Amino acid sequence: QVQLVESGGGMVQPGDSLRLSCAASGRDFNTYAMGWFRQVRGKERTFVAGINWNGGSTNTVDSVRGRFFISRDNNKNTVDLQMNSLKPEDTAVYFCAAAPGLLLTTELNRYISWGQGTQVTVSS
Repeated sequence: QVQLVESGGGMVQPGDSLRLSCAASGRDFNTYAMGWFRQVRGKERTFVAGINWNGGSTNTVDSVRGRFFISRDNNKNTVDLQMNSLKPEDTAVYFCAAAPGLLLTTELNRYISWGQGTQVTVSS
């Protein structure tokens, strides 16, 4: 099972960009699909973006499509989330997660390893 640590959160203004990074330790990173989720206080954690084992397939939720891009580097055991044109409604704690298997998944219950989360705040 992999261990995950996120970095790159912060406070930005609407329209700005941020890049979140997730570093994985442990064995066989390339046997996991990876995902980014976000959670607003008092609400459920929701899927933002996912990527399959080799980066050849990605998916993003409609609300961020065309603004957020997920990528991975299996040589470095990292998965990143590039967030552009940020909006106040993107404010949340962002979590990196790993799901065993080669295919990407949007289902939260498939993910078995989670990072501690990183806060992203978009405000003028």
